[in-house]
Amino acid sequence: MNTQELCVLMGMTRASNKVQRAARECDSWQTLFERWGQSLKPVEARWLKAAENWCLGEYQGVISYFSEDYPEPLRAIANPPWLLYYRGRKTLLQGVSVAIVGSRKATHSGLQVADWFSESLVAAGIVVTSGLAMGIDAQAHKTAANKGKTIAVLGTGIDQYYPRRNKALQDFIAHQGLLISEFPPGQTARIDHFPRRNRIISGISQAVIVVEAARKSGSLSTAMHALNEGREVGAVPGSILLPEHQGCHWLIQQGAKLINAPQDILDWFSIDNAQSIAAEDAECRDESLANNRLFASLSSEPRTIDDMVQLSGLEVAEVMEKVVLLELEGLVAAVPGGYIKVGRR
Repeated sequence: MNTQELCVLMGMTRASNKVQRAARECDSWQTLFERWGQSLKPVEARWLKAAENWCLGEYQGVISYFSEDYPEPLRAIANPPWLLYYRGRKTLLQGVSVAIVGSRKATHSGLQVADWFSESLVAAGIVVTSGLAMGIDAQAHKTAANKGKTIAVLGTGIDQYYPRRNKALQDFIAHQGLLISEFPPGQTARIDHFPRRNRIISGISQAVIVVEAARKSGSLSTAMHALNEGREVGAVPGSILLPEHQGCHWLIQQGAKLINAPQDILDWFSIDNAQSIAAEDAECRDESLANNRLFASLSSEPRTIDDMVQLSGLEVAEVMEKVVLLELEGLVAAVPGGYIKVGRR
């Protein structure tokens, strides 16, 4: 993205809602500038410079509202962001996505449900989206990130860590999945950012599932955005005596589907859970380790990343990604001096 387009769209994010609605009818940023350039607010040099610098890094950048990479479901909502800053695998934005959201103070059973649903959706080839908050969000991300199938939507600048306790998880998602934000690098957390983030979570998703939520909860904001945009919405029921389930019960009263199991979600996409799990197992069997160049480059003697790059012929970034996956599967182990082949656990 060139500096002029970046500057124009950053300026449009600060225009009035009326101007923004009219400007979305334009088919390019050049047309937008010709018609509405006089309505643009000045852009602070520090934010423009930060965005330009962000685009210089590997596997990160900015996606314009007019770009082919911009997700169509998000473009269809009432007030989509003009810019999406990203870090990671932006191709995930083109897949089928389901948001799993819920309480930051999740119960043990709530975390189990989030893990169960996330694992089943990923096995069916669906990307799990959430907001990287503590509790339900983090659990859904952790499970899906192990298979590289998760998108985390931030309520801060794309380079910020919030909450700090999720730093390791955020870095793992950046490596395995995708981080996105409408806020430029350097923008710290503000209370009004998170409702705005919620519309993006629902906007890039074909469905939203709420696992646990009190009656007054940010998760309900995400679900209501989805309902208003005509997306599928589901809620997991619980005890009527516990406040952490009241938000889910209210959503069901508003027309959300009662979710008892992952198959209730997969039915929206005409996917059979048993078939999707069998397909995933077959895919794993078909990918013979003998044909895995990286695995073949390993032995009982420690190999460094540089060694693996030279022996496998793969790029450094690809080696680093694949060795993490092999380690998660229990096929390799990190030891002093590098990595060794250990076989299946």
